[in-house]
Amino acid sequence: MWMKFGVIGMLCWLISVAPASAQFKKGEPEGPKVGKSQVTRWRVGVEVTASGGACLGGNGYISVPADWPEQEVNIVDEDVSSEMKIGYSTIAGGVKVMNVKMGRLAAGAKAKAIAIFEVRRGTILPPEDTDRYVLPEVNKLSRELRQYLSHSPLIESRHPKIRDLAKRIGADKEKAWDKVEAIYDWVRENVKYQNGPIKGALAALKDGTGDCEELTSLFIAICRAADIPARTVWVPGHCYPEFYLCDEEGAGHWFPCQAAGTREFGGITETRPVLQKGDNIRPPIKAKGQNERRRYLDFDMIITGKVRPQVRSYREQVAE
Repeated sequence: MWMKFGVIGMLCWLISVAPASAQFKKGEPEGPKVGKSQVTRWRVGVEVTASGGACLGGNGYISVPADWPEQEVNIVDEDVSSEMKIGYSTIAGGVKVMNVKMGRLAAGAKAKAIAIFEVRRGTILPPEDTDRYVLPEVNKLSRELRQYLSHSPLIESRHPKIRDLAKRIGADKEKAWDKVEAIYDWVRENVKYQNGPIKGALAALKDGTGDCEELTSLFIAICRAADIPARTVWVPGHCYPEFYLCDEEGAGHWFPCQAAGTREFGGITETRPVLQKGDNIRPPIKAKGQNERRRYLDFDMIITGKVRPQVRSYREQVAE
């Protein structure tokens, strides 16, 4: 099922920041830098109640915050029932998950696997000198980066209409930064913000409406069609894109922008925890017959046997 994030989470988010400053990446002083940071705690996990009778077991996963250059994550507490076993793994380089394995659960019993994550998330400052950035050479990109030039679920970068836009938008721009910014401005000017069910880049292009999902998807699709790596960043209640350029020394850097809402290009004041980077993820477990890749890797639990217990997932901010 496609995930959908409304604008309410954006409007209700209460930001309390503390000053901090650091390089975005060691050894890359010309790339993005981290500005102010915010520390929050998040309760993430799963709870299973065998309300319909004894449960034979199950396997599941839920995405959790992970370390990124702008984000530091620590697990400060875990509450795991004896019927549960957990572990952590990173998938496709862009999403970290808690893997949950549940043994037999007696009728009426409840089992849980909950962790408390402390997240320090920093804002990202735009670079002062943008003229030094160039488009990456596609034939020199790593396999990991090449995935951000291909299509993803509802990011139809190979469609003829998207490819045509990629040839036209920013064609008069000499600087790489200006070309990407032209794509950014075109999307914001031609897609009216309208909250609704997720529909993707091509649909937003056809009807000229969409929310953070569609604005992000269309920007990414056009960038990819123009051989500019781009990807989705998922935070609670919202998403935004990042694009990839190289400096004059050949080092690559990811830059964020706010596709929906306040205009922020090359830097971002967002401090909600990053849950995922990327948008074409193969789930670690899947039901028989399922083989699709997913835009977001949120939560899934596959139960063994015919009895279907009550399953609840958690991802919520908690007081420190």
